[in-house]
Amino acid sequence: MTQASLSKRRGQGEDSIYWDASKNRFIGAVSLGFSPSGARIRKKVTGRTKTEVRDKLRELHKQVEGGLRPRRRYTVEDALEDWLAVGLDGLSARTVMLYRGTIAKALREELGSVRLTDLSAADVQKALTSIASRVSTRTVQIAHNVLVRAIRQAEQDDLVGRNVASLVKPPKGQGAGRPSKSLTLEQAVSLMAAARGTRLEAYIVLSLLSGMRTEEARALRWDHVVAWVGGQWVPVADAGFDHEQVAVFVWRAERAG
Repeated sequence: MTQASLSKRRGQGEDSIYWDASKNRFIGAVSLGFSPSGARIRKKVTGRTKTEVRDKLRELHKQVEGGLRPRRRYTVEDALEDWLAVGLDGLSARTVMLYRGTIAKALREELGSVRLTDLSAADVQKALTSIASRVSTRTVQIAHNVLVRAIRQAEQDDLVGRNVASLVKPPKGQGAGRPSKSLTLEQAVSLMAAARGTRLEAYIVLSLLSGMRTEEARALRWDHVVAWVGGQWVPVADAGFDHEQVAVFVWRAERAG
């Protein structure tokens, strides 16, 4: 091998562009070294012209230099599946069913085949608008939230540079939403009257009058209920209720998991 031929050899990280007649496309390839297992890491891009391929190679270099490890065929559906596999721990069975069924199905139909590195904020906005044409506002908000979380995990795995879904404001959906489950004033008064003298009276009254979540109220003990006495909070078990200021300290909430 001559000195001239040695000088023409490409080094690691240098690009090559060639014509592939079988695909009727120009192919751009770059070697990025070796994986921990010893396999050569080689990325390829395609285009109708050399200029298009060079632009794609430059973008690939930017991604690699930024610490990303993009997968050429990694789609939005792949990102959703990866997140669903690990992101549902601690959620209720009902919520898991909603995410895996209604929400994931809608997102797959609109964006599933789009490569994650090609996904734009405009794509997300268009998809959510389409989903909003047939479901409630709440469902659209959940779909947006799921997509943001899935792409955030892909960010953590260095598969994409930014979370374009987080740039989008979800549109309003159809209908007025589900009917309110709140009690009327008459119903609340009747409920407190029926609970008077029972072991659930304090729980029911506190839940109705404070706006506290029921799972927060279930976790309370009497030593969490205090009165302001002499410049400090004292448990009502010692101070009684006959004081101007009485408070409840919420220490924890009992949720799924």
